[in-house]
Amino acid sequence: MSLVRLESVAKHFPARSGWFGKKAAVRAVDGVSLEVEAGETLGLVGESGCGKSTLGRTALRLLEPTTGTISFEGTELTRLGAGELRRFRRHMQMIFQDPYASLNPRMTVGATLIEPLEIHRIGEGRRDRADRVAELLGKVGLRADAARRYPHEFSGGQRQRIGIARALAVEPRFIVADEPISALDVSIQAQIVNLLMALQREEKLTYLFISHDLKIVQHIADRVAVMYLGKIVELAPAGALYADPLHPYTRALLSAVPIPDPEHRRQRIVLEGDVPSPLAPPPGCPFHPRCPVKDKPAECRTALPRLREVRPGHFAACHVAE
Repeated sequence: MSLVRLESVAKHFPARSGWFGKKAAVRAVDGVSLEVEAGETLGLVGESGCGKSTLGRTALRLLEPTTGTISFEGTELTRLGAGELRRFRRHMQMIFQDPYASLNPRMTVGATLIEPLEIHRIGEGRRDRADRVAELLGKVGLRADAARRYPHEFSGGQRQRIGIARALAVEPRFIVADEPISALDVSIQAQIVNLLMALQREEKLTYLFISHDLKIVQHIADRVAVMYLGKIVELAPAGALYADPLHPYTRALLSAVPIPDPEHRRQRIVLEGDVPSPLAPPPGCPFHPRCPVKDKPAECRTALPRLREVRPGHFAACHVAE
């Protein structure tokens, strides 16, 4: 049984469009079905604005889904009230993108890490919780005396380590890592990725790793889901997806990944136009206005493709996929 299961999840935000302010909806996430297996890292990639972060927050019910169901170990979270949901909160945590904005500047690091322990009643007193804070800081590579300091006294990489420690504080099983390295220097990014991978082995964690950096995702993910305009267009084991992508959008994304070899040139697929507005997505395949495939079948403009298994374990939503 999957640890986390999303079925036809949608998240729409109310908006107004046109000269007269007609009511509309931004379809940030539009009918996504995903399963995350225990112990794996599922990478989620796509252009900025495609709905990756919204999907991650909705999976944790930090945002309420407009439609669809979210289950954790068979329990449907979308039916739980606030009190019942709190019991599951300690099993599902999030690492936020911006380490400069995700920590309260008025709280010491120790207070930041003790807060979730108090909320979930973990530990038997102040001394016990202080020992837990020292243990958490050690796990992420920081000294115990960091607990007495404030976030502004740390570098960006150190702040993200504190954010990781906060996520680990309640001993979760599932963590959504929302672009956890995008705000960091390149020299620090590899350290944070290696830390996440080491913690996954030690703590038996499951990750939904959201990123626009395809090379990092290739390194850390077991499977990869590709998102476009609120929909999953391809889902496959990382090795299969990078070796032989099926969806034209995935091929275009991978063609832009730099190769650290000046003698090797990759043929770049340049997409024309911009991503359509989620207020009014195009009919049929949402990618067809930008699709570089020549002589596309007529149903690309009229029929919405569904994610289907094209090869064992390799799913694609495209009328022209193999």
